[in-house]
Amino acid sequence: MKRAFILTASTLSIAGCTLVPTADAPASSEQTYRGSSVTDRPAPPTTLRSGARSGFSPAASQCLATLGQAGTRFTPLQDQYFGAGCSTVGSVRLASLRGDVGEFSLTNAGPVTCQTAAAFAGWARYGVDRAAREILESPLVRIETMGTYSCRNVAGTARRSAHSTASAVDVSAFVLADGRRIAVDRDWSTGSTREREFLRVVHKSACKRFGTVLGPDYNAAHADHLHMEVKRGGSFCR
Repeated sequence: MKRAFILTASTLSIAGCTLVPTADAPASSEQTYRGSSVTDRPAPPTTLRSGARSGFSPAASQCLATLGQAGTRFTPLQDQYFGAGCSTVGSVRLASLRGDVGEFSLTNAGPVTCQTAAAFAGWARYGVDRAAREILESPLVRIETMGTYSCRNVAGTARRSAHSTASAVDVSAFVLADGRRIAVDRDWSTGSTREREFLRVVHKSACKRFGTVLGPDYNAAHADHLHMEVKRGGSFCR
């Protein structure tokens, strides 16, 4: 069941949150949140209370609070199970992310677990936007992805991909405020010196936040994107 809520940034902390929303909105409502405001339409009456509340685990509440305080705009999604090991549980749909000085948008962003979304939002702000401004001297305005959730196996295996549980994101390009588009498939090897440096810096930064990060140096299947997934028992960065 979907529940709308407002996260008040002044009362939440990254380290933890005991504020949990009540279920005042209809189950069919789906709204987008950023920090303490609902951006799609006027907020229905809501109340934040201490303690547990049906429908939101402490971990889920803390994760959603973290996203809200970071200035991320997102829509909480209803849990869905598709069978054959595929599901979107505890997931959100990201609308935009917050940088140090502004917002940047996403393309092709489908359902993604809140944990993955939180790691992605932190990476985009501290790993990508700052690298773009420092190395390429222009802030980030958009991250282009090749998608998030997809019910499929890891290529060439019988093992389900992290995409099958909405726990991975594939990033193909970055668009800057000055109009430049830095694409993984084109610029990883043949871009300018600074463009190649930028892509390797953001790749290395992703390795600090995600359990598995795969890029063009891993194999041909990742020649056109950076695959990032949350930690699932170990870490692997190539």
